[in-house]
Amino acid sequence: MNNLFLFLLAALIWGSTWLMITFQLGTVEPLVSVVYRFGLASAILFGYCLFKKRDFRFTRSDHFLIFVQGLLLFGFNYWLTYLGVTKINSALAAILSTSIVYFNVVFSRVFLGDKIKPEVLAGGTIGVIGVYLIFMPELEISGPIDDTSSIWESKAWSGILLVLAGSVFASLGNIFSAKTQRRRIPVLQANALGMGYASAFLGLIALFSGLKFDFVYSFSYIGSLVYLALFGSVIAFGAFLTVLGRIGPDKAGYISLVYPVIAIIISTIFEGYQWSIYSFTGLIIILIGNFLAMGKYKEIPIYKRWRKAKEAT
Repeated sequence: MNNLFLFLLAALIWGSTWLMITFQLGTVEPLVSVVYRFGLASAILFGYCLFKKRDFRFTRSDHFLIFVQGLLLFGFNYWLTYLGVTKINSALAAILSTSIVYFNVVFSRVFLGDKIKPEVLAGGTIGVIGVYLIFMPELEISGPIDDTSSIWESKAWSGILLVLAGSVFASLGNIFSAKTQRRRIPVLQANALGMGYASAFLGLIALFSGLKFDFVYSFSYIGSLVYLALFGSVIAFGAFLTVLGRIGPDKAGYISLVYPVIAIIISTIFEGYQWSIYSFTGLIIILIGNFLAMGKYKEIPIYKRWRKAKEAT
């Protein structure tokens, strides 16, 4: 399929999943909900692959690579993200997750040998300012951190750190996904195995932690679980990782300019997210920072003409 179509499909779906995650939280432990989500997503993918008679014969090293990718991208990433959404608004979590742009660039340098460009540092600095503006009201309500209190006692701060940590794992998962595709491991089979590995591993953690495997038989919980598994996991990840394999993790990270806008619009409609001059300004600043970090300013006609004129002198 066309890269643009796959890109937009993943962005639209992921923009809506942040609200859906809120329906998974409450009675069922976040870790257990993640186990259900990716266990179901893996089963769907395995069923499709078996129907299409896809080959699952991989080497041990291939399976290890897929296992690590699954644990990072589908396991720890979403466990921490779900925990973060219990503490901060889903739209704010979506915006904060755009930090993956900078993590992608850094990890691409460390693991893939790509160069870190000055615009990434500039975009990252701008992005931090935008994040602070958006979260400033939340942090003021949550209260300051002093010598006598833990950062985890602040609901907003702990939510921020959890989502950021999830973004780190997601970025590392993207790097491993790029490696699996360089080995010519098909995305569908890699996702089916990776999601299954992640679900099983997190399930063991939940079991040994003494967590109850509760289940809520309601339309909102079951409906959101099916949506997150089928659309948010199977379809969106399949589309995004295909594009990532074709154009690389740094360029694919451009998706973080799109889905947060969708998420915050949905949150405004359904969660009553209250806009302020700080949140609006912060969102614009973050998008500008990401735009710079991805080097997209080089595609602006005015910049191209300026660059061409400079080279001619």
